[in-house]
Order: sequence, then structure tokens, then C-alpha cells
Amino acid sequence: MKKLSIVGAALVLMAALAGCGQKPQAAPEVTPESPPAAVTDPNGSQGAGQNDVEATEPEMKTAQIELYYTDDDLMELTKVQREIKFQEDQEKYSEAFKQLQVAESGLFSLWEKVILNTASLADGVLHIDIQLPDEARLGSGAEVLAINSLKATMFQFEEVQKLELTVDGEQVESLMGHVELEHPMTR
Repeated sequence: MKKLSIVGAALVLMAALAGCGQKPQAAPEVTPESPPAAVTDPNGSQGAGQNDVEATEPEMKTAQIELYYTDDDLMELTKVQREIKFQEDQEKYSEAFKQLQVAESGLFSLWEKVILNTASLADGVLHIDIQLPDEARLGSGAEVLAINSLKATMFQFEEVQKLELTVDGEQVESLMGHVELEHPMTR
């Protein structure tokens, strides 16, 4: 009987130690030398510990720029002001070009269907490389306005002294077949 009591007590002790499930573990102590532990949410994914500094997004710069569009009759350029946002100074040229592609109400964008490959500044020369799909090609009057709108938009940046416009990485004699294109265009 004594053996039975010991075996019974051992079983009760083992059951008590095993428990019905795992007990939560104590959080490790965070010291200045050790990073805080990751916290697991109820869904099982890990997030940052409470002591982690939140990741911050890179600071965006803004600039007010002038963009040039034309009316539906393609008679003259009209200046419009917009704000652009960019992280690095090199990005402001591509952002300006992208805004040049978005027409204002009542105005026509001469660059809407053009695809920008790259825009970068080096030694005062802004290199813009584009793709020119057939649907982006315009008549002679609109081609002149398109080139003038690009020059007026990009030469507003003081650091841009010259503008080199290429199509698929190649210098072309004419952008759309009507007007001779300078390489590079100057202020």
C-alpha cells in the first residue's frame, strides 16, 4: 500500500509539473548592451519591442516649380505652378518631367504619352532620355511647343545650364521629324 501511495503521489506531482499547457516565459531583461527582444503578437508574427525606435521614412524635400502646357488649339504655352516632392536633388528633374506629363484642367500636356527613361544632372548638363511611342508624336507646331515647354521647365533650375535630350539613348536630329534638335540645348 505504501508503494501505491508513493506511485500515486509521484503521478500527481508529475501532472502538476506538466500542467495543461506551456506557461509563459518571463521576458528577458533588456540592458543597454543588449537589444530588446522581438515581441510576438497573438497571430504569431513578430513586431518590434516596445523600446525600439520607430523606423522613420526618409525626409522629403519640396519645391514650387513652373510647368508649361498648351491649350487644345496648340497655339501658345501657358505657365502653371505646382509643388513637387523628392528625396534627393537628382530626383527633382524626373519629378518635374512627370508633372509635365499631367495636364491641368483646360490645358493639354505635350509630354503625356512620352516615357521617361532617365533624368540626371552632371556638370551643369541635364541628360533626359525618353522613349517616344507613335501615339506621342505630334505635328510640327506642337513639336516646337513641346521642346519649348521642356526647356522652360528644366531651365528654371539654376544649376541646369544645358539640356541633352536623347531618344532610347541616341541623339536624334529631330524629336518628331519636324524640328531640328540641338545637342545640347542651351539656355
